Amino acid sequence: MKKLSIKELLLVGVTLFSMFFGAGNLIFPPYVGYQAGSEGLAAFGGLLLTAVCFPVLGVVAVAKVGGTDQLCAKIHPKFSLIFTILVFLCIGPMLAIPRTASTSYSMFAFLTNGLEGMKWAGVSAELWVRVLFSLAFFAGAYRLAQYPGRFKDVMGKCLTPLLLALIAVMFVAGLVYLKEPAAPALATYQGRAALQGFEDGYQTMDTLAAVVFGIVIALNVKACGVEKDGDVAKETMKAGLIAGILLGVVYGSLAWLGAKSSALLEDAADGTQILSGLCLDFFGPFGALFLAVIFFVACFNVCTGLLSSCAAFFEKAFPRFSFLWWLRAFTLASFLVSILGLGLILKISVPILTLLYPVAIAVILVNLLPFAWAAKPVVHRTVTVLAFCISIWSILT
Repeated sequence: MKKLSIKELLLVGVTLFSMFFGAGNLIFPPYVGYQAGSEGLAAFGGLLLTAVCFPVLGVVAVAKVGGTDQLCAKIHPKFSLIFTILVFLCIGPMLAIPRTASTSYSMFAFLTNGLEGMKWAGVSAELWVRVLFSLAFFAGAYRLAQYPGRFKDVMGKCLTPLLLALIAVMFVAGLVYLKEPAAPALATYQGRAALQGFEDGYQTMDTLAAVVFGIVIALNVKACGVEKDGDVAKETMKAGLIAGILLGVVYGSLAWLGAKSSALLEDAADGTQILSGLCLDFFGPFGALFLAVIFFVACFNVCTGLLSSCAAFFEKAFPRFSFLWWLRAFTLASFLVSILGLGLILKISVPILTLLYPVAIAVILVNLLPFAWAAKPVVHRTVTVLAFCISIWSILT
């Protein structure tokens, strides 16, 4: 058996972390902590399940069954194809990929404040800047996404260490400056902090992302010299555990910052405002730029990983078109959706995620059960129907 060295395993694990850790991962943990306040620990426990444990299990499940398309194979071939396509579209050009560009742009808004009210060729100057930013963002992501086997060298060695260092600096600044106890929890968290944190974890999209990223991580494992499918699966699982540990540590840091900020910041509307307010207090006039760089690196990593993963899957599912053809199509579609703006993207994402997330969790868990009866198609079908019922009930209520 060919195994990854410790250095290679850490590199692939960090690469997988970088593909998970994007816009939602920065925005939602501090907002959960902020709203939960004094009950932040319980809320973080719930968040940990949907944003860390289930994604790691998703990586393990995909590696175990041999691919994303095999997760739902025992339910029905057509269902497997349709559900997998929906997951890839949702985590790809419909929501998650455009959100990376929109979030990154929103963090640089302090540079465009002077454009308010201005027009170029009859069109808002701010819109022109947003379009140009998205164009440059997706052009860079497209270039890197063409070479998924090199992700470990670019993301694992360069971009992600920079990202982790910047987050660590922000956390240390919080330890120094945030001395006041957290404020009481908001009404939605009182008495149900863990459950609310669990539901808020949907917004990170990490469990759906786990279903998607298996293809690219397998390519990076193979690039290290691991060839047999069984060996690739085992090394992918180990990388998933490393990524999960990193996610848990970073989420905990961000949730703690959010909880402590509840005594300092009033009426914060989202995690972006929380982190912006904290960085302004910590670093003064450089705070906005500091945070914008964090968001840009995180979102760029995720965008690149998602573009490559989506193109790889659709090339396999519909081989009539090449990997590059699909990559160009998804890049263009994501660019167009990103122009709609972050607010609309987040508004659309809630009902879609509420529908797909419980089903994805159920499919992952049933594939991991170590019992002979759990491998029967009737069990997979029953679990999926029940999960869909839960999804529909959650949407209606």
